Amino acid sequence: MSSSSPPPWKRPAPKKAGPGHTKLTKESKAKARAAAKHAGRRYPNLVDNMRAAQEQREKSDQEVMDSNRRRTGKQQR
Repeated sequence: MSSSSPPPWKRPAPKKAGPGHTKLTKESKAKARAAAKHAGRRYPNLVDNMRAAQEQREKSDQEVMDSNRRRTGKQQR
């Protein structure tokens, strides 16, 4: 693991240039809890929450792209 990046809990906090953190929805929290339960943990850890937040952002980005496509009438190739 020497050539790969350090784990998330050893990385410094990101700079405040971006939109900030992602507030997890109830659905995303449920996904994080399910992932923790599947892994045998009682509560979700940082990795479970990060994965849920990433999926939430990807879903949100996809919805924005779909709405833009509907508005402009363009099809994705």
